[in-house]
Order: sequence, then C-alpha cells, then structure tokens
Amino acid sequence: MVDEGELRPVYCQQISPHAGYSPPVSNRWLILGIIFLTRLSMGFQFQSVASVAPFLVDDFRISYGQVGMLMGLYLLPGGVIALPGGMLGQRFGERRLVLIALVLMAAGGLGMAWSESFAVASAGRIVSGIGGVLMNVLLAKMVADWFRGKEIATAMGVMLTSWPVGMGLALASLGTVAATYSWRGSILLTAAAPAVAFVLMLFLYRDPPGAPAEGTERLLVGLAPKELALATIGGLGWGLFNASYVVFLSFAPAFLAGDNRSVGAAGAIVSLGIWVTLVSIPLGGLLADRLGRPGPLIAGGTFGVALAMVAFPYFDSPALWCVLVGLLAGAAPGALMALLPKALREAALAPAFGVYYTVFYLSMAAMPGVAGGLRDRYASPEAPLFFAAALMSTVVLAVVAFRVVERTPSAAART
Repeated sequence: MVDEGELRPVYCQQISPHAGYSPPVSNRWLILGIIFLTRLSMGFQFQSVASVAPFLVDDFRISYGQVGMLMGLYLLPGGVIALPGGMLGQRFGERRLVLIALVLMAAGGLGMAWSESFAVASAGRIVSGIGGVLMNVLLAKMVADWFRGKEIATAMGVMLTSWPVGMGLALASLGTVAATYSWRGSILLTAAAPAVAFVLMLFLYRDPPGAPAEGTERLLVGLAPKELALATIGGLGWGLFNASYVVFLSFAPAFLAGDNRSVGAAGAIVSLGIWVTLVSIPLGGLLADRLGRPGPLIAGGTFGVALAMVAFPYFDSPALWCVLVGLLAGAAPGALMALLPKALREAALAPAFGVYYTVFYLSMAAMPGVAGGLRDRYASPEAPLFFAAALMSTVVLAVVAFRVVERTPSAAART
C-alpha cells in the first residue's frame, strides 16, 4: 500500500457529507449483471472486423495487415482516452460518462457500416473505439466500487467474461449474417448492441450506497510514484494477456477457413473456446478469492494457454484445442484485474485505472497489426498463432515485476 505522505492532490473541492446520493441498491450481483451486459457490447463490436475479414478484404481490396489495423484502431484511442477518461469519471460520475461512451460506440458502428472506403471505415472504428475504451475504464472502476472488500476477484472475473462472450457472439453469428446478407448488416448489429446497453445503463444502473450523486463536485487526486508504477506494470500484464487472446481469436478462424471450411463454420469452431470462458473466468476469480494466492493460477493458466496455441495448428481436432484454450485462459483474468484494487488506496483507483488502461490499450492496439503483418510477410496462417503464444508467455514476467514494486517500501516510508 502507498504511504499517505506521498499523495499529490491536484484538485480539491469541499463536499458536503449530506449531499444527494443515489438510492441504495442492495443487490450488487444484479448491478454486476447490468455491467456485464453493457460491456458485452464492446466485445461484440470489437470482434466484428475479424468475423467479416474475408468480405472486407474483397470489398475494400485490402491486405490482412490492414484488417489487423482495423482491429487495432478500435483500441488505439485508449492510449489517449484512458487516463483522462478515468479522471473525468472521478470528477463527473462514471455512469454519466458511460452513457456518452455508448452513444459514441453506436455512432462509430453506423459510420463503418455505411463506409465506402478503408479510410472511412477506419474513422468509424476510431469513433467506436473512443467510446469503447472510455466505457471499459469506467466499468472496471464501478465494479471495484461495488465489490471492494468483498468478492472482488470473483466479480472482476464475471465482468471480464462479458468481453469474450461478446466476441463469441460475433464469431458465431456475424460471419453467417455477412455471407447471407452483407458485411454491412453485421456491422449494423454491432451498432445496435451499445444502443440496447444505453437503455440498461440509463434506467437500471445505480451508484453504490455512499457514492456522491451525479453533479456533485468530487475530490480529484493524483498518483504517488509507487502507485503510478503499479498501474503501469499491471496494465502491461493485462495488455499482454488480452493481446495474445485477441490475436488467437482473430486469426484462428482465417487459419481454419483455409482448410476448406466456410468463414461462418470456422468462426463457430473458434467461438467454442469463448463459451467455455463463461465458466472458466468466473471460476478462476473464485479460486483466486478462496486460495488467496493468485500467482500459481496466473502462471499455470498463461503457460498452459501458450502451449495450447502452439499445438493448435498441428492437430486435426481444432474444436478440442479451442475449448482447451478457453478453459485454461480462465485461470488468470480475475486474479490479474484484482491486483490493482487490492494494492491501491480507494481514492487513487480511478486515475490509476486510467493509467492502467492507457498501457493496456497501447499494447492491444499494436499487436493485431503486427500479427497480420507476420501473416503477410511469411505467407503463413500459423504465424499469428505462434505470435499469440509468445505474448501469453510473457504475462508472468509482468506479474513478478508488479509484486516486486508492491513490496518495495515507498520513498516516504523510508524517510
């Protein structure tokens, strides 16, 4: 934990302890369900490009490297938006900013669906991505607020499941919709998803008991050096994990489609591994809470996933290997996401998540393009899968660095 002597307030506003508050909601699991469905729209929208990739290549006459760029553009705004997004959420209220983010996601989806060129499609992805990354930062903070001191790793695991579930829905459906109607129809569906989430968040979500009401001035604090280091390292570890998994899910269907399978059938096979995470990710979070030792779970899960990704191209049972990837991948996410809330003081969590997701999104934005470039350079559908395995193998190094910094006394504590 960080010594209070290191705190650097950057804004202070007196708040009445009896200022208006949102009505208390007793069922935090119901709130978690609303957050789950809201965040699902992001995974669904992100995965849309990979699900309709062959149609984009034909229609826009682009390479798979450019398809990877379209994937990465969705996450690229996180390098700029995540930090101010966390601070704005702390200043004005997370729910209000999430609603704005959902509007941007829907608008960007419509823009891409109506695009006639790669450049316009890229602009639509960026607009959607601004909304998606802003929402993602704030939803993590909202879960931490509702479950602090309770089943936080379990709750984070449940929340994190929404991303692969959204991706799985995209893999299982959007390729078929594109083949039956058009790829534009698939993208329109991804614009409708955040519109539905907007209604859920507007009418059903409530802030946790004791939270300042919307419109109330909030205390905005800065990060101590140790907190900044922990947020940076934690975001790197989370970014490497997700970049690996996204690269695998994005390029495995193209690998399978090259083996006389339709795009829809290949996507459905790969999506099997995602459906397994409905159970494996929450279970991994539950085990992290119960065991109190996340390190072995993270190491075992990430190394196991890396081995399964390497084996995937060499065996005739792709469904089995996809299920194995999804099963093993569930061990780490809850424990990884719980590291930061457990290590930091509550007041610093919003800006810390801003830093965390800045690093996360910079990592994520670059990797799909690199994977697509490797596929083009070596004319090898397997190359992105091996790259994904290499990324997954480095996650443990980030966790070790996090623990070293966490256990190092702060400067104020040494004086």
